[in-house]
Amino acid sequence: MKAEVISVTLAGNPNVGKSTVFNCLTGLKQHTGNWCGKTVGTAEGYFNLPGGNTVKLTDLPGIYSLDCRSEEEEAARDYLTSHSADPVIYVCDATSLERNMILFFQIAKICPTIYICVNLIDEAEAKGISVDEEKLSKLTGCRVLKTAARSGVGMDELKLLLSEAGDDSAENNAQAKQFCGGCYCGSYCGSYCGSNHCSERQCAAAFSRAVSREVVTYRNAEPYSREKKIDGIVCGKFTAFPVMLLLLLLVFWLTLVGSGYISDALESVFGWILVKAELFFALFLPDAAVSLTVNGVMGTVFKVIAVMLPPMAIFFPLFTLLEDLGYLPRVAFNLDGIFERCGVCGKQALTMLMGLGCNAVGVTGCRIIDSPRERKIAIITNTIIPCNGRLPIIIACMGVLSSSSAVSSLGMLAVITGAAAVTLILSKILSVTVFKGEPSSFTLELPPYRIPKIGETIVRSVLDRTVYVLGRAIKAAAPAGVLIWAVNYINVGDSTLFGIISGFLDPIGRFIGMNGVLLLSFILAFPAAELVLPIALSAGDMFSGQALTVSEFFTENGLGAVSVVCVIIFTLLHYPCATTLQTIKKETNSTSLAVFSAVFPTVIGVALCAVVWFFLG
Repeated sequence: MKAEVISVTLAGNPNVGKSTVFNCLTGLKQHTGNWCGKTVGTAEGYFNLPGGNTVKLTDLPGIYSLDCRSEEEEAARDYLTSHSADPVIYVCDATSLERNMILFFQIAKICPTIYICVNLIDEAEAKGISVDEEKLSKLTGCRVLKTAARSGVGMDELKLLLSEAGDDSAENNAQAKQFCGGCYCGSYCGSYCGSNHCSERQCAAAFSRAVSREVVTYRNAEPYSREKKIDGIVCGKFTAFPVMLLLLLLVFWLTLVGSGYISDALESVFGWILVKAELFFALFLPDAAVSLTVNGVMGTVFKVIAVMLPPMAIFFPLFTLLEDLGYLPRVAFNLDGIFERCGVCGKQALTMLMGLGCNAVGVTGCRIIDSPRERKIAIITNTIIPCNGRLPIIIACMGVLSSSSAVSSLGMLAVITGAAAVTLILSKILSVTVFKGEPSSFTLELPPYRIPKIGETIVRSVLDRTVYVLGRAIKAAAPAGVLIWAVNYINVGDSTLFGIISGFLDPIGRFIGMNGVLLLSFILAFPAAELVLPIALSAGDMFSGQALTVSEFFTENGLGAVSVVCVIIFTLLHYPCATTLQTIKKETNSTSLAVFSAVFPTVIGVALCAVVWFFLG
């Protein structure tokens, strides 16, 4: 028989391991995390079944209900409705089965063929929770399989289950559709709700409670007690923020200490490579071509790597460990009340954390915010949080201000908390001016604490984040290197083109505490923020054969500590990169909002730098 391609949908609540199941089945590397809201769009992948058929698997965003209040709920409902004939793998959390069965109840009314994947059974067993899959199958009329996707348990059996599904599944799933039909089934509602006229929401809640009582047993509650004790500290009224600040301080200290050693090693290696490359290319290329290749392209690329790689190689793995541990949702929980007082949704705290990795990702993550008004505020202010391209600039500037890693770490902590404070202030201003309205409520699930797989986490963070971001930066750095070389190589009279343009911009740069070279560097780095320092460092030494350090650049240009502070402020508050602006336009379908997102922080950044320079410069 000819092999077929079978379309299967993967659905479930947030943080039940759907993306992990997706990765295990398809072999793809969709980013997963121990907090809700990580998947804000659909992902597709393929895998083969025993017997030769191929499955096209679509991973829907994790949602709690099909009662559409947000974009991801609407997207999931629309997809399930338009693909109702496709089988659904419904992934649920073995530790929270009652909550998970509410969405199952709604999906069963749309989709006739459902396979229930009871995931996280390893965590359930550790907490003394057991699920009777045979009884669950009998009550729902669906095939049930218990899995632990993080360790691959049950994945082969799930493939086998899909391949062996036969005619008997039609009868079972017809049963599921019958008693999940809300008040239409009468006998079901009368049995569990005590009424034949209850609402669908009441019927779903009664169904989930009844199923949970029948199939779930608890041996002890000690693990829950232990988690509550930990949450009493990390989410406590008086301890939450001190713990959060101490953890951030530790992350920044480790990043600063470690990145110094890596940076020194890279500069030595790259310096040796550039010398050898210049000798090699000189054998068959003219002088101008050698200069363009070595000083322009290779030199710029190496500067980007030397500036970006060291802090990213340490910060991202540490950030990912906190994510896998389950701490990041607690940060959002702690910040929820503050965001509400600023007139915006607490979910903005989650998108703010996404922005630490990439502002474009943070903008896309704003889909999890239900209110269009609050979503726009979150999108605009997300660009204030320093992304992976801007963090190395701030870290390098901190190294100029102090040689002490402890002092620099405190400085980084002050910058990040300051950026968060500015985000809140601007969110409040926008919520009472341009985007007036009342803050909405939302559901935030605190996932269980999980011991991260350190080796896997480091590899994933390096490949998914560090290498990806570095690759994107290199793609932008290579052509930018040609442009930087050209404006430094082309002479107009007694000065280079770079010198003429930077000289023209110098009065404006001095007005905000910098100079024309730095201001031109920010402008030329519009494609990618990480190019700012490489461009500035290349301005005076591209053809000298000796690279300037960040500290030497500030010293040779007569820029003191206040100028370094102004660079940090402007790094936080200026237009986002081209990728982020394109994402804003795509997400909002509004060119004017994208322009506003660029102009709004830049105006504030220029004003703040001017004030700092006027009083302290």
